[in-house]
Amino acid sequence: MVYQTKMQVVVQEELTGCGIAAVANIVGKSYADMKFIANEMGIYADDKSLWSETRYVRQLLSTMGYVVSEGEANFESWADLPDIALLAIKHHQEAGKDFWHWVTFKRIDGHDYVFDSASYLLSNIRTDFEIMQPKWFIEVVNT
Repeated sequence: MVYQTKMQVVVQEELTGCGIAAVANIVGKSYADMKFIANEMGIYADDKSLWSETRYVRQLLSTMGYVVSEGEANFESWADLPDIALLAIKHHQEAGKDFWHWVTFKRIDGHDYVFDSASYLLSNIRTDFEIMQPKWFIEVVNT
């Protein structure tokens, strides 16, 4: 896999745009470009399905030429993650429905990073693994 030497994180421009930003962080597009593609597909940041279901991020990644695992795998450890994955963190329920915050995991040159698009963070490249509590992940493969 080829990665840029300077890591840059796409920060979500909307409060509910973590799914769009997470995909942008995988495919190397800006938030605006990924949002345009998503909107053309009928996917909008304010649709709660974007962060309560997996189908929209799967559709976006597929459109961009990526393959994702069919299901979600329970998070066991950081070492067990594939080189690229979408992680569900900040898992919670509202009215009995599951919700989460999407982040992107990347292993680059043997080092683990989480690209977190939340605009309130001091650094969007995270290595504070003990604080994050992923519930599950989706493996992503660039074809």
